[in-house]
Amino acid sequence: MASKSARLEHLASVPLFSGCTRKELEKVAKASDEITMTAGSVIVDQGQTGREAFVVLEGEVAVKRGGRKIATLGPGTVVGELSLLDHGPRTATVVCETDCELLVIDQRHFRAVLEDVPTMATKLLASLAGRIRDLDRQYYG
Repeated sequence: MASKSARLEHLASVPLFSGCTRKELEKVAKASDEITMTAGSVIVDQGQTGREAFVVLEGEVAVKRGGRKIATLGPGTVVGELSLLDHGPRTATVVCETDCELLVIDQRHFRAVLEDVPTMATKLLASLAGRIRDLDRQYYG
């Protein structure tokens, strides 16, 4: 089980939360749960409706689209973050490559944090806009 400071460090390293203050990160951490999953466990399944995001605290996960592995992610990364904002289908399947410690943030608790700290929403929107711009540059040049 990760310590409180380790949880905050991992959250701070997630690009989505990088603009947040320590106090805001503490609220996100408090609204989340820590779980352990074994190697081979499916965290999210492409096409399924999502209602939570997962921050990798320990271990490695494989990200697959259409059955093809596109990335391996480790501590400090997040998967399923779009589900914090909508109920859309998962865009990839994520499987634990090793035993993993994950921080789970569900949409209901996350929205409660945003209602409690509305300035956080602006920071998250800026982070998402930056990611969209990066993807636009990668795709269109």
